[in-house]
Amino acid sequence: MGIIGDSLERADQEAFTRPLPKSAGAQMRYLVKQLKGTRAAAELLSVSQRTVERYVKNQIRRPRADLAQRMADAVRERWQPQVRKRRQQQAATTGGITVETRARFGYTAPIGTTDDGRFRRLTVHLPPAYARRLFDARDSGASDQQMRGVIAEGLKEIYFQDGGSRAMGLSDVEINDIDYLDLAY
Repeated sequence: MGIIGDSLERADQEAFTRPLPKSAGAQMRYLVKQLKGTRAAAELLSVSQRTVERYVKNQIRRPRADLAQRMADAVRERWQPQVRKRRQQQAATTGGITVETRARFGYTAPIGTTDDGRFRRLTVHLPPAYARRLFDARDSGASDQQMRGVIAEGLKEIYFQDGGSRAMGLSDVEINDIDYLDLAY
């Protein structure tokens, strides 16, 4: 995933109402339950079915670092799907999404203006329509560059043009370099 996909994932995790399982056995039991069997969990984690069974029975307590990371990522990806869905639905219909970023914005502006491309730190609340477009783009497998375009359009409308009331002569806004990006809804 790119920087925007990772930011959306972090925003989803903030919606969790319960903590993720901490022990390796608890994580493995959760994966076995979600995937409906030890064979599917073994295939997902690239280990043997017997290894999965030993984790489920707490016969193995400390996984290798790479396996521990794969297990934690798999659990985090599947944890509380209804909570995630409800939170995304709320953002896409009524709440919107807040973008906090430090990035270089480049755009075309009238000659002689001081609005040339430079690093800016922005915190802007985008309306629900942009949140919906961003979720749809992520769910359809859009690239990080395509999701940047959605955010850039929202920033152009809300920040650079004040919702269309202050037309600065901008024809296009691009997010060129992102130092930091955080999304919240």
